[in-house]
Amino acid sequence: MKLPGRNAKLTTAAAFMAMTLALTACSAGGSEGASSPSSDPGGSSDRAVVIVSGGAAVSPFTTPDAACTSGLAAGNTDTFLREYLLGQGMRVFTSPAMTGDGPVQDQTGFGAFGDCPEALPAEVTVNSVGDIDLAGEHLARFFSYLNTEYGIKTVDIVGHSMGGLFSRSAIKVVKATDSPLAIRSLTTLGTPWQGTFLGDYANGRLGMDACDGDAFCEQSMKAFKSAADESPIGSAQEVTANYLAVPDGWNDRQGAQLDGIPVVLLGGDAFTGSDKKGALAQVWPNDGIVARESAFAAQVTDVVLPHRKCVTLPNTHSIYVSDAAKLGWDTALTWNDQSATAVVEAINGADTALETPNRAGCPAT
Repeated sequence: MKLPGRNAKLTTAAAFMAMTLALTACSAGGSEGASSPSSDPGGSSDRAVVIVSGGAAVSPFTTPDAACTSGLAAGNTDTFLREYLLGQGMRVFTSPAMTGDGPVQDQTGFGAFGDCPEALPAEVTVNSVGDIDLAGEHLARFFSYLNTEYGIKTVDIVGHSMGGLFSRSAIKVVKATDSPLAIRSLTTLGTPWQGTFLGDYANGRLGMDACDGDAFCEQSMKAFKSAADESPIGSAQEVTANYLAVPDGWNDRQGAQLDGIPVVLLGGDAFTGSDKKGALAQVWPNDGIVARESAFAAQVTDVVLPHRKCVTLPNTHSIYVSDAAKLGWDTALTWNDQSATAVVEAINGADTALETPNRAGCPAT
């Protein structure tokens, strides 16, 4: 698997730092290969697709008609997928995210963007390095903003990485506040439903031996722990099996908030580890950050996740991981026509998804 990237490479050190801080990141560039616009009503005036970026992301607010005019149109997490979905005739918004409290600021360096639509206030902007539930509250306020300012009544959510967790928290708030909004579907790409093995290692719940001698895995674990140690409070401590997946943990506390909402889970298995039997499913196969078992919520009950479909793709978690592994950016879940097509299919099929068998495509646990 060695496909050429389109943009200049990051240095290895910078790639690992970005990778371990992010649990996020998409690509720049267009969607050559996007098919003709869909006849799906995603482009109707009161329905929207909202892309939610993940941990440590900095993403600007964009609308179907307005985006950043310098640098990346929707930041380095959402640009490719936004353009692809727009090409399918869907009405797409990207939710604002900042590393810390406050409105989104223009970015320089890698993933630079500027001259964007007016930045929204802090209360509707996700703090992408903070608490998951607080991020969900801000995201729910953003959904309300779309309702009042743009007349949006129905939302299809697409969450990358921890953006899937932020979205689940927001859904709980939407339902608890009797919002006029309806959440039609949730599609997650590389979301750590049960945490990430990097977080489990950083928080002392997983040993280095789980890498089974794989140098890339070991280097990633060390880099994530170093980054997490510098920020001892926030999402890096919550993206663990011990926080999310234990009995009465965060997943269980969500209850049946996804009842009636079809969920499609995209998971990458670009990294398979050794051929030794007994390799930990908590680690292998994985997308470089999230194990496929976690991306598919294998241990999450049907009470919490009533209807799911799983899609396995031979992709990495993000362009940062692809770059660090010396792969082309189009090997990443966030910059890949195949994964974008799977997102389109999930959205277009949402109205009848609950009539299909549960756990289709999901590996047996």
